[in-house]
Amino acid sequence: MLATLAMLFSLPGAAAWAIAAENGGEVDVELLLAVDVSRSMDYEEVRMQREGYIAAIQHPDFINAVRGGLLGRIAVSYFEWAGVVDPSSRIDWQTIETAEDAKAFAARLQERPIITNRRTSISAAIEEGTIALLSNRYAGMRRVIDVSGDGANNVGQPVALARDKAVAAGIVINGLAIMLRPSTTVALDQYYADCVIGGPGSFVLPVHRVEDFTTAIRRKLVLEISDRGASSDPIPIDDPQTDCLVGERQWQNLFDR
Repeated sequence: MLATLAMLFSLPGAAAWAIAAENGGEVDVELLLAVDVSRSMDYEEVRMQREGYIAAIQHPDFINAVRGGLLGRIAVSYFEWAGVVDPSSRIDWQTIETAEDAKAFAARLQERPIITNRRTSISAAIEEGTIALLSNRYAGMRRVIDVSGDGANNVGQPVALARDKAVAAGIVINGLAIMLRPSTTVALDQYYADCVIGGPGSFVLPVHRVEDFTTAIRRKLVLEISDRGASSDPIPIDDPQTDCLVGERQWQNLFDR
C-alpha cells in the first residue's frame, strides 16, 4: 500500500497517515470539501455557495446522516480553489460527531473572508484533496473529495489524470456542477460525469439557480455521509464521452484569435 501511494503521489506523508491510522482516529468517512471561488462566479454567487455549506453542515439531515453511520462520526476538512488552491482557505481536519461539533466547524467557515481568484484548476483541487486525505491522522471507511465548480479545467495537469490517480488510491470524487450560466461548449454536469467524478458510487449534482445552492449542497453532503449513492461497481473512467481537455482548448482559443 505505501509503495503504491509513494509511486502515485510521491508523498512522504502517506507513510505517516498509515501509521496514524494504526493508532486510531477511526471514522465512517473522511470528507474533503473543495470549493470553487474562480472569478467566473460573481461575489453574490460565491457568498451563496459559502452560506450553503455553512447551513448544510449544521442541518439536522446532515447530523442525522453522521449519527446513522457505523461509528457515528466523520472527519471533515475544507479549502477553496481557482487556478490554484488558496493556502489561507484551508480549514484543518475536524471530527464531527455531534451538532455542537458541526456548529464549531461552520463557525470556522463563517469567519473566512470571501476571496476569488483567476482560472480554474479542478486538477489542483483533486491533487490537494488527495494529499490531505492520504496524510491526515484519520482512518476512514471511505475517503471522499467533494468538488464544487462552475467551469471546466483550464490550467494545471489534465483533470482526468488527477482523477485517475485519486481513484487508484481508493478515493471517491463527487461533484457539484454549478450551471448558472454557460461556461463551456459542453454541459458542465456531463463534463463532471465523464472527466471529474470517479470511484464506487460517485455522482454529480447540478445547480441551475443561485437559490438552489443550499438545498443541493445539503443533499450532496447527506448522500456522501450516508453512502446512499454507493454501488459495488466503480464509475467507468477509461472511455469518457466528453472531451476532457475542452477547458484548456477553450482558454487557448482566446489567445489564438
